[in-house]
Amino acid sequence: MFHVRFTEEARSDLVRLYTFVLQREHDGLDAAEASLRAIEHGLMLLETSPFACRPAAGNPFLRELVIGFGATGYVALFEVEDAATVTVLAVRHQREQDYR
Repeated sequence: MFHVRFTEEARSDLVRLYTFVLQREHDGLDAAEASLRAIEHGLMLLETSPFACRPAAGNPFLRELVIGFGATGYVALFEVEDAATVTVLAVRHQREQDYR
């Protein structure tokens, strides 16, 4: 089992994404909560199988997890730090150009 931790930037991304959905969607609070649950559920994969995710930037330890949500979803950038630790570096919506 891997311990999953978050950088401050990744935590800020989660707040930003939650706030965006909360303000834009007709059913704001329900949609924002559902999006956060989808992200949390997707990130559970990192506890057991981080290497199942696609490599990012040619570095075998830097990877991306695609998290489906409705017609789109999210992408989490993470690094396998060592044999016991995965660090989530950033989270973005799939329609965003790049990580912030």
